[in-house]
Amino acid sequence: MEDKIRNILKDSLVKIKGAKIKSELNDLRILLFGKKGQFTLLTKELKNLAEEEKKKLGQLLNEVKEEIEKELQKNLVRLEEKKESEWVDVTAPGKKPQIGHLHPVTWAIREIVPIFEKLGFTRVSYPEVELDYYAFEALNMPRDHPARDEWETFFITDNIVLTPHTSSGQVREMEKGNLPIKMLNIAKCYRRQADVSHTPMFHQFEGLYVDKNVSIPHLFGTLDYFVKEFFGPERKVRLRPFHFQFTEPSFETDVSCGVCEGKGCKLCKEGWLELGGAGMVHPKVLKFGKIDPAKYSGFAFGWGVERVYMMKEGLKIPDLRILYENDIRFLEQF
Repeated sequence: MEDKIRNILKDSLVKIKGAKIKSELNDLRILLFGKKGQFTLLTKELKNLAEEEKKKLGQLLNEVKEEIEKELQKNLVRLEEKKESEWVDVTAPGKKPQIGHLHPVTWAIREIVPIFEKLGFTRVSYPEVELDYYAFEALNMPRDHPARDEWETFFITDNIVLTPHTSSGQVREMEKGNLPIKMLNIAKCYRRQADVSHTPMFHQFEGLYVDKNVSIPHLFGTLDYFVKEFFGPERKVRLRPFHFQFTEPSFETDVSCGVCEGKGCKLCKEGWLELGGAGMVHPKVLKFGKIDPAKYSGFAFGWGVERVYMMKEGLKIPDLRILYENDIRFLEQF
C-alpha cells in the first residue's frame, strides 16, 4: 500500500503541473478525494491492517494528501493569473458551441415510422389546435361525453381545443376521398393528466387502414408486427375488449412490461402496460368521412409515443415525466 500511495503522489504532481485549465484540476480533485476517489478507497482499506501498520500508513496518507492539496491550490492560482494576463484577440472567430443531439421522443418517432412504412402506411400531419367537430363530433362523441369535459380537455373556445388525440385526423384523411387509406398520423396531444405514465403534453401516433374487407385479424397482425419489430421478438401483445365511441368493436392494447419482464412492478402493476386504444372504425365515423360502411371497413389504433418508448428493450424508464424534466444527466444517456 505504501508503494501505491507514493505512486499516486508522483502521478498526481505530474498531472497537476501539466493542467492547462481549472476544470482539469477539479476533475483530478474528485478522482483523488471524491466519494469513490483513490484516497477515499485507500482510507477504507486501513481498517483491515494491523494497528502499527495502520498508524504508519495513515500518517503517510495524510502527508501525501496535504502535499497534493497544496499543489492543487498553488496551480489554481497559477491558472487564474495566466488567464488574467492572456491577451485576447476580440476580432478572432468565436468558439463553436457544443452540438447537442436529438431528444429521445424524436428518436422514438424515427424508429416507429419506418416500421409502419414497411406495411404501406404513409405519414401525415394534422393540426395541434383542432376544431371540436374533428376532435369529438365526427368521432361519434355526443355533447355529454366525458372526454368533452373541461377537466379532461384543454378548450380554447367553445368549439376549438388543443387536440386531445391524433384520432381527430381520421375524418380529415377520409375527406380527401383517396381510397384505400393507410395513414400514420404523429402529433402532439394535450390532456389534463399527470402521473408516472401521463404528461399534459405528449405525442401520439395514429394508424388508420380503410379498404374493402378489413377485419380484426388485420388489426392484430399489424400491432403484433410492430411490437415485435420495435420492442423485440420476445415481447407480447394482447387485445382487451373495451369501449370507444369511434370504434366498434373496441380494444385496449397491452404489451408485456419490459421493466419487470412481465412480473409486475411500480409501472405496470401486473406485468402488462397499456399502450393505447384500437378497434374497427365505427360505421358512423366512416359516414362522417363520406365513406360507405356497406362497402368499406377499417381499423384504427392510437398509442402514446412516450409510453411506447418507456417499454423499449433495455431502457427501463420508470417514470414518463422524466422525459420532459430537462435533466441533462438523463438526456445525455441518449
